Amino acid sequence: MATSQTIKQFAEGRPPKDGDKIVYVCGAFDMFHIGHLLFLEEAKKLGDYLIVGILTDQTVNEYKGGNHPIMSLHERVLSVLAYEPVNEVVIGAPREVTDDIIDGFNIKVVAQGSRVPHHEHEGPDPFIAPKKRGIFREIDSGSDMTTDIIIRRIIDHRLEYESRNSRKEKKEAAAFEALQKMKNGAAVDTMKTVHIQI
Repeated sequence: MATSQTIKQFAEGRPPKDGDKIVYVCGAFDMFHIGHLLFLEEAKKLGDYLIVGILTDQTVNEYKGGNHPIMSLHERVLSVLAYEPVNEVVIGAPREVTDDIIDGFNIKVVAQGSRVPHHEHEGPDPFIAPKKRGIFREIDSGSDMTTDIIIRRIIDHRLEYESRNSRKEKKEAAAFEALQKMKNGAAVDTMKTVHIQI
């Protein structure tokens, strides 16, 4: 069960120091993968202290649809917190990075991955405030991996597995049937031999 103790075990627990350049990123961070890792590493290079906003399950579902997110908010928070470049997380962060968030956390840079297709999602640009302030940065993680790619792989592998097993079951059934016919044929031959001898 989720407790504050569990989160403390994963968290660095250090507040930003005076003069630290604070970087903020936000997202779903569902099924934490290599694309997330590389993105967070690049984001950390933009400053001294990295804060990651983890969107609520409802927010993720609203803009990604389907069965997203796969992992719960608690699981996503712990996955991100466990990664060394991350100093702090905002649990259940809003998708829109507002002036209140920027001022409240003294954020100097707001970063977003350049490979994330945010333009495909409906609604207002969630980065209007940092863009107006000139503190928005797009960064390239160097990876095209996404949660959707992982989900597609799982589905494809499952379908491949089911197809392979179906073919295997048909072969086994055919082999069993052939064996039964051979046994029945041998039994008939034995009966004929016994009848002749009598």
